[in-house]
Amino acid sequence: MGCCGSAERTRREWRPLEDRSCTDLPWFLLFTVFCVGMGCICGYTIATGGAARLVFGYDSYGNTCGQRNEPIEGVRLSGLDHRDRQFVFFLDPCNIDIVQRKIKSLALCVSLCPGEEMRTYEDLKTFAMLNGSELCSYELAGHKYPGLPERFDKCPKLPVPPSKALPVFNRCTPVDVSCYAKFAEAVVTFVSDNSVLHRLIAGVVASKEIIIGLCLLALGLSMILMIIIRYISAVLVWILTAIVVLGSLAGTSVLWWLYIDHRLFSNTTAPHVAKETGEEAELDLDKRQALLVYATSATVFTVILLLLMLFMRKRVALTIALFHVAGKVFIHLPLLTLQPFCTFLALLLFWVYWVLVLLFLGTTGNPEQSEETGLTEFRLTGTLQYLTWYHAVGLVWISEFILACQQMTVAGAVVTYYFTRDKNRLPLTPILSSVLRLVRYHLGTVAKGSFIITLVKVPRLVLMYIHNQLKGKENACARCLLKTCICCLWCLEKCLNYLNQNAYAATAINSTSFCTSARDAFVILVENALRVAAINAVGDFVLFLGKVLIVTSTAFAGVLLLNYQRDFAEWLLPLIIVCLFSFLVAHCFLSIFEIVVDVLFLCFAIDTKYNDGTPGKEFYMDKALMEFVESSRRLERVVERGRSRVKEAVVSEGAEMKPMAPGTSSA
Repeated sequence: MGCCGSAERTRREWRPLEDRSCTDLPWFLLFTVFCVGMGCICGYTIATGGAARLVFGYDSYGNTCGQRNEPIEGVRLSGLDHRDRQFVFFLDPCNIDIVQRKIKSLALCVSLCPGEEMRTYEDLKTFAMLNGSELCSYELAGHKYPGLPERFDKCPKLPVPPSKALPVFNRCTPVDVSCYAKFAEAVVTFVSDNSVLHRLIAGVVASKEIIIGLCLLALGLSMILMIIIRYISAVLVWILTAIVVLGSLAGTSVLWWLYIDHRLFSNTTAPHVAKETGEEAELDLDKRQALLVYATSATVFTVILLLLMLFMRKRVALTIALFHVAGKVFIHLPLLTLQPFCTFLALLLFWVYWVLVLLFLGTTGNPEQSEETGLTEFRLTGTLQYLTWYHAVGLVWISEFILACQQMTVAGAVVTYYFTRDKNRLPLTPILSSVLRLVRYHLGTVAKGSFIITLVKVPRLVLMYIHNQLKGKENACARCLLKTCICCLWCLEKCLNYLNQNAYAATAINSTSFCTSARDAFVILVENALRVAAINAVGDFVLFLGKVLIVTSTAFAGVLLLNYQRDFAEWLLPLIIVCLFSFLVAHCFLSIFEIVVDVLFLCFAIDTKYNDGTPGKEFYMDKALMEFVESSRRLERVVERGRSRVKEAVVSEGAEMKPMAPGTSSA
């Protein structure tokens, strides 16, 4: 059915539909309009000269280098023709504002950057006469530099370091960046000695081949782990169970031992400390009571935990079965391993565009002259200030949209795999088919789901910004309130993310709108709440162990490869880079695995709810899940037989103990 006829189906078929319809079309149109607005912001910065000022640079009088300029009212030396002056030169490039992260020096447009050091004003004059590039303010004549009294304020600070132009942004940058050491120390706060920073950077440069190799190793380990995790998941799950049970028992035993030991010690030493003050005796009693409370609480917690383990052992087995099937999914759908690359590439391209437009906005607006320095800057004023907020919201919404597209694509492919009985008849490219369905029918659903996440994330980010700005200034109550709001919004965001992911899977199955899919998925999840808890708790920990395994393996390989460097300080930064990259890669790949497990569970819950294995209602599930269902049914039959026998015994016992009817007597 076409996009205009998006009527909802009242009856849920719960299987991938061939006859699909567009979902949440108004939200797709709204998202399209929003993206057009983002493009208009970029067009505005280009049309008003902000992009040109960023790329070509501008001087402190508002003139863009390399162009003919229009005069600016109230700004002297504006409106100059700089077509022969293409580079920005700073009179004092080392005068850096640490807080604002900008150079406070006077900037000029010059035709050539000084390639050699100049120590006197005669050198400045010679450079100007030979190259035609005047390095002092425009109103000063080059041949008069040595004798002008203004030379101390309007000429470069001596000595002038050699510099070269940046490839794209046409700024004259000193070749020796030692004057930026102060800025580097402010950014890298943990480095107090410049020699340490130089040694760390030298270690990275010397080990760049090893770093690249270790990053590729982490990538390979992540891809391999997604396939073999189904073979080791059972071991990891039972190791986790044993650690939790033994840890809780050990902790409870230690607390009871401390309480008993403290009580015995008090009873033993009581006759010898009869003269202790009442305050000391009260303190000793408080300690004993506190240990008793801790031990009792730990005992209650351990008992509850053991009962949960007892009742949820079947659901732990379901988690193992789902991991086993998820490994098969990656074997049948190998293109799933490319999803992190595609998503990262899309996010990277968008982030580069977003940062570029943000920089354009920084040089767009009306010229304003600083009263303190007299330098001219361009700032957005009035209603134009809201362009930055619009652009910031676009960062969150479009980023969430890209991530949601990944979730919908993976969900569509996994749904196709699950509901295809004969795996040999799977489409040639289930991933590409899922992408095409997403683009043709469900972009509106993805836009709506990502917008809901944006509504929660933007306020949380704003509160975090306010909290950082008020750090050390607000009172304890306000700080606690801000942290509470941030924590609540974070929890709400995580819950909505999980619900959205299942809503996308329901949309991939039934081609329903976001709200309908979210409601249907929520009902299924509530009906299987204990299973959901077990899968999330056990599954998340297993995946976390997988991330730890990849990071530690990569770090161990890094230590072996870096062993030839005897300066152990040079190991630090390369190992940190490798560990961060390996964790990022492992997180990206295992997040795909987690999505696959969650979608498989939703399909399994739907399958067991609407099918029972009888003719006409055959299961769609894999053999491993079928074995889990059969074992659960056998256990249920055993329990039911036991209950029926107990009931029969109670009934027969009641019949034997029934009193004789009145009026009867023995012979």
